[in-house]
Amino acid sequence: MFEYLFGNKNLEKILIYLSLNEKANASELSRAFGSSLDPIQKTLKKLEEGGLLVSFLEGKTRLFQWNPRYPFLHEIQALAEKAYTYLPVEVQRSCYQSHKRKRPRKTGKPL
Repeated sequence: MFEYLFGNKNLEKILIYLSLNEKANASELSRAFGSSLDPIQKTLKKLEEGGLLVSFLEGKTRLFQWNPRYPFLHEIQALAEKAYTYLPVEVQRSCYQSHKRKRPRKTGKPL
């Protein structure tokens, strides 16, 4: 949907993913969308340079999240959330629902 508006198909995916999950790293996004890492990293860098996203290190991992000081943040988030509702259910499940653990594994629990 946004590809024709912004000229970048990864931009739409990243914006929708961040509207559903508060933060993400480039590898996580690449795995979720089944695409190569380089274009995702370039798009994230462009969004950060534009001020829409901010990044920070958590351990050795660079995470990206919305910049709360961006003037049009609420409008862009609303647009991304609305675009998500128009995606097919299969795409919603396969790409945008996080499959990572939210809490650490219990000590002593077998793999």
